[in-house]
Amino acid sequence: MSVVPKIIRPMRIIALPLTRAAILPTNHSPTNEGGIFDPTLTFYHFQLRSPPGTGLTDRENGKKQGRIKSLVTWVSTKAADTWAGFGRAPEGNWKLRTYQYGERLVDRMDFEELALKGVDPSLGPSITHPQLGSRNEKLAKEAQSNGKTRITIPLVYPPIAHPAATPSTTPHPSLIQLQALLANRKPRHRKGFYTWMMIAPFTAPFMIVPIIPNLPFFFCVWRSWSHYRAYRASQYLENLIDQGAIVPEASEELDKIYAEHDPLQSNTTTSPSDTNTTNPHSSPDSTANPEPAPPPLLLTRAAIPAIVSLFNLTGHSSADMYRALEQARLRSADVGSTRK
Repeated sequence: MSVVPKIIRPMRIIALPLTRAAILPTNHSPTNEGGIFDPTLTFYHFQLRSPPGTGLTDRENGKKQGRIKSLVTWVSTKAADTWAGFGRAPEGNWKLRTYQYGERLVDRMDFEELALKGVDPSLGPSITHPQLGSRNEKLAKEAQSNGKTRITIPLVYPPIAHPAATPSTTPHPSLIQLQALLANRKPRHRKGFYTWMMIAPFTAPFMIVPIIPNLPFFFCVWRSWSHYRAYRASQYLENLIDQGAIVPEASEELDKIYAEHDPLQSNTTTSPSDTNTTNPHSSPDSTANPEPAPPPLLLTRAAIPAIVSLFNLTGHSSADMYRALEQARLRSADVGSTRK
């Protein structure tokens, strides 16, 4: 039996809902009439590296590996190696302290940004652009003559997240939530890109410090580059959705993991009578209209190893999930505190 299919990672988007929220109706838009972003927190793991020979044309994919792409790849690799070297510095060295502080900054970055900036449009499936006109038609005919079909990317989700939806629901709530995320993040990352680029020149005076590199400048450039990659990824994913390339796909195996690690299962021992008598001095109005509780977590840390094993993910993926789950917990707590 060939082991090649196990080596090539399939193209897919894994949607892991982190908090409970109201189910989106089928006619729900990315933002409501008041412009408030839907509060559902979902972690997305993107696997969009197009296998060889499955793009629109191999010639177009080859053009993407130009000089600029090679330079960017070299700079990114060099920066990653340098940063890893900081982490291997001796205890007490300024490089190690810088590395530890930088890792704490990464943990504070929005998990949505970290997920989006990991998407490289140049490595994903090709998309057509309306401004290319007849050139698109030529490429499409060439792909059809070579026996290539349009690529579809499964959006894997647990059915427990959308119990009222069916495979025929159009548009599907899981797709609506992804659209809502992109609609919210795209202007934020565009603004972040320009903001950090404008701040970077003001860090020039730090260059006069001997020996120690200009860390503030590199930080500004890094944050600007991170926002730029997340912004471009948001554009790319929106185009994939518009062209119907992303297709929702329910996963019963993932649903079982959610059911086995439901955080509310441990709270089912509390009876309604106990909750009604916790504050005997409360007024009738307060008991009739209690304060809405923050959306509890839908996923626990204990479920992450099972999800990693189910989809055969890397250890780095589990670290991203733990970070996202912790941020979801903190955001839910903040929502609850602001309502009191």
